[in-house]
Amino acid sequence: MKKKKKKSKSKKEAIEISRINIAETGKMKGKDYDKELAKLHVELVKLQEWVKYKGLKVCVIFEGRDGAGKGGTIKAITERVSPRVFRVIALTAPTEREKSQMYIQRYLPFLPAAGEIVIFDRSWYNRAGVERVMEFCTEEAAKKFLKAVPLVEKTIVDSGIILIKYWMEVSQDEQTTRLESRIDDERKIWKLSPMDLKSYSRWYDYSRARDDMFKSTDTDFAPWYVARSYDKKRVMLNVITHLLSLVHYKDVPREKIKLPKRQEEGNYVEPDYPYKYISEVF
Repeated sequence: MKKKKKKSKSKKEAIEISRINIAETGKMKGKDYDKELAKLHVELVKLQEWVKYKGLKVCVIFEGRDGAGKGGTIKAITERVSPRVFRVIALTAPTEREKSQMYIQRYLPFLPAAGEIVIFDRSWYNRAGVERVMEFCTEEAAKKFLKAVPLVEKTIVDSGIILIKYWMEVSQDEQTTRLESRIDDERKIWKLSPMDLKSYSRWYDYSRARDDMFKSTDTDFAPWYVARSYDKKRVMLNVITHLLSLVHYKDVPREKIKLPKRQEEGNYVEPDYPYKYISEVF
């Protein structure tokens, strides 16, 4: 009998392999995560090269509750790609001058140009979330924002920007576990601010704010995608896989790379210079 030839996997099939078919109960093992993430990193590099090649403009927004995994997911996305293409924007509190501007104004300069993917680690939706819940803006200002956002985002999309919005959702119990883990971990103390503690106590105020935000800004041209963050490793893989599915990319044609020969030593002589070497403690 003749053996059937194995079909080569298409890009779409390669991405599908990275979808994890493990039950939602139980945390994903590190080795399984690393294996799947390595495959997705290859696809992210392909996406990067395609965006540069075609001059695409991609804007990705990450919003969600504290401890939902926004930072970790963004780090997983950008770990193996160029920071000149994948730019991460995480703005600090507005200055007095910025407070006097039109609200959306401080975000517009960071939107992507051709060949760029801009990732917002929290965005203009601060007004719909933390500013509204913590009363940093008036209720009237928050409602005006929700009414205006679809018009602004329609303009952004019509300009040729691919706008992708993710909401990271985490349960009360899981959020508590993650925030408690930051208290005694000196690597994470910067992630637990007084504002985080105040926000933690207002779970249902945030739920109401989220519900209003979805009702007003979940549009056909700029929909919200919800990522359930019950397991940090799974949500990272799921978001990356979903992101790759939204931008239709192909392999960029390129010549095979071969390192050229080094030049001859000639009359070069290593200098007798007292270099200040660092201590080799490892």
